[in-house]
Amino acid sequence: MCGIVGYIGKEEAAPILLDGLSKLEYRGYDSAGIAVFDGESINVAKTKGRLKVLSELTHDGRMLPGTLGIGHTRWATHGSPSDTNAHPHLNSEETIVVVHNGIIENYLKLKKKLESKGYRFVSETDTEVIAHLLDYYYRGNPLEAVTKIMHRMEGSYALGIIFKDHPNELYAVRKDSPLIVGHTDGGSIIASDVPAVLKYTRDVYFIENEEIVRLTEQNMEFFTVDEEPLKKEPVHIDWDANAAEKGGYEHFMLKEMYEQPKAIADTFSPRIKDGRIEIEELGMDDEAIRAVKKIVIVACGSAYHTGMTSKYIFEGMARIPVEVDLASEFRYRDPILTDGTLVIVISQSGETADSLAALREAKEKGCKVLGIVNVVGSSIAREADNVMYTWAGPEIAVATTKAYSCQLIALYLLAMKFAHVRGTISEGELAEMIEDLKKLPAQVEMLLNNKDRIQKFANRYLAAKSIFFIGRGIDYAISMEGSLKLKEVSYIHSEAYAAGELKHGTISLIEDGTLVTALLTQENLYKKMISNIEEVKTRGAFVMAVTNEGHIDVEKAADYVVYIPKTNKYFTNSLAIIPLQLFGYYVAVGRGCDVDKPRNLAKSVTVE
Repeated sequence: MCGIVGYIGKEEAAPILLDGLSKLEYRGYDSAGIAVFDGESINVAKTKGRLKVLSELTHDGRMLPGTLGIGHTRWATHGSPSDTNAHPHLNSEETIVVVHNGIIENYLKLKKKLESKGYRFVSETDTEVIAHLLDYYYRGNPLEAVTKIMHRMEGSYALGIIFKDHPNELYAVRKDSPLIVGHTDGGSIIASDVPAVLKYTRDVYFIENEEIVRLTEQNMEFFTVDEEPLKKEPVHIDWDANAAEKGGYEHFMLKEMYEQPKAIADTFSPRIKDGRIEIEELGMDDEAIRAVKKIVIVACGSAYHTGMTSKYIFEGMARIPVEVDLASEFRYRDPILTDGTLVIVISQSGETADSLAALREAKEKGCKVLGIVNVVGSSIAREADNVMYTWAGPEIAVATTKAYSCQLIALYLLAMKFAHVRGTISEGELAEMIEDLKKLPAQVEMLLNNKDRIQKFANRYLAAKSIFFIGRGIDYAISMEGSLKLKEVSYIHSEAYAAGELKHGTISLIEDGTLVTALLTQENLYKKMISNIEEVKTRGAFVMAVTNEGHIDVEKAADYVVYIPKTNKYFTNSLAIIPLQLFGYYVAVGRGCDVDKPRNLAKSVTVE
């Protein structure tokens, strides 16, 4: 989710780089930098903080003359936000400079190899490995060096690269992270997203996976990873600037929902190696994992709902007792935290005040604390004993979607790791789970592409007064998040209930036409849920059911059915939540609500 801009041409590069990066600020970032070749040297300016600081540092780019340059706004994934960790990154001789979006999954292995060859590293980033690896393979031919590193790097990346020895060329590379290139009036430009180039061109080339571009002032050449030439056709962009920021989507919330497949893959891919779950940042060896007697999960809002899901998963899969606490209640009940208790604090921002206070309470009581956060260098990340980053990228919309989904993935990985180490799942079961995990991105994408059907259904409930969500087990946890999404963005009263509790009072609220959303993804609770659907149907409810493929008999009980692909029983939340996110979004849009900035809500709750 970082921003990349590069330019080669007749104009001064630095002002164009700064301008392009300013059009990418909506993506979220924590530091910024530019590198410009002045005819003799590659000069770099970078700083922690906002782009405004970089502009002031460079006098709006005037301090870095030259017509060839690359720029970057960084969202930290490896190494906390700092001047040193900011991009661009150089080789030791400062003859090669690179900017990078994405994650290099095998960077530690590459770093060790390079250090054994005498290379010295100054930052904590995975990106610096790229600069030194290019140096290692460079023998005068930039294209050859680029293809060699592509064959050796694992993960996702979009790169902008300058070689001092080739002052009339700019290189761009893509694997799984977006990148576009285009001609300007008197030059060529690269960027990670459309808004950065609209001022300069409307005709762009979308770079596909494992493609390389060599740009000069007047030309651009495309190559495969095997250095074979490619022919590409430009695409004309007619979005206005506002639509371009959202990638053509109407709202950031919808855009971020569509980013979930990639975000999910980014969270699990670096942690699955050779059929094993490897969570290096956990800081616990097998003996320490076996010594855990209890897990306490502390969180707020949607993060609390991921904790509720993981309670069922940890207890069912790893046979470890789990307590889940709202962070705002945790420290006021004087929790009993004994030896062998692991406390997991979950927060998208890493700055949630109640969660931070709970973390400090747990540490005072002598517990090991693991933070699961999205923002590198945040308060929870700094104060936890260990931190597991979700790598969801920044979320602009207040209502979380992709960060929630990535928190689920992080918790799945932890549960699988603990279960395998403690011997509660076999090698075969672990292998099957890993395969199911790898299928989730494509399955989520398939559900998202079914949005038109959900939108049509949502339009029927724009005037609803109350909507209820019901489920059992993991389905109850899904219900809680589905209900929260709806009420956050649409302002319709919505409640989630454990389905077996309906008859203890709540069923009195069911009237003719009341929408009840029922979740049925757990096979062992399937018949119980059918009974609950019949209970509300006889009181006049209209029932929307979300269930697994193959359960067509649900159509006999429910009025409207959404099917999700088959997956492991512990992973169904990741799929069932997608139609509920879409439903909440389209109800809110139909009611004319400000979907990205719901009233009275803040993205990061930093007050108690």
